[in-house]
Amino acid sequence: MLIIWHMATSVKDPMHLSKRERQIMELIYGRSEATAEEIAAALPDPPSTTAVRTMLTILERKGHIVHRKQSRQFVYRSTRPRQQVARSALRRLITTFFDGSLDRAVAAFMADPKSKLSPEQIDRLRELIDEASKQKEK
Repeated sequence: MLIIWHMATSVKDPMHLSKRERQIMELIYGRSEATAEEIAAALPDPPSTTAVRTMLTILERKGHIVHRKQSRQFVYRSTRPRQQVARSALRRLITTFFDGSLDRAVAAFMADPKSKLSPEQIDRLRELIDEASKQKEK
């Protein structure tokens, strides 16, 4: 019996980003704003500037970026702060892979031998847990 799995990734899903779109967003977040030429120059194995412009148009259509005109160029920036996007992505990840369970996600991370937490990171996690506990008591 032959089973064919089809990965249903809707292009119409505005939250879905291709690898190249994620790279572009990382560059925009890192610089606050950037032109197509700056992005093309900074990308690994860069596509043509025309291809970058096409991807920028797609990202703009999806609502991730906006542009303003500066001289003869468009300058692009994110529509939402990086931290807000990161929280949203983390929520989707936890919902998708850990049935919405933060403790399962953290346990999976901690069980990975490649995940080595420094003493400072462990202290910071304890502080965050203490703060969350105090907030629940209020």
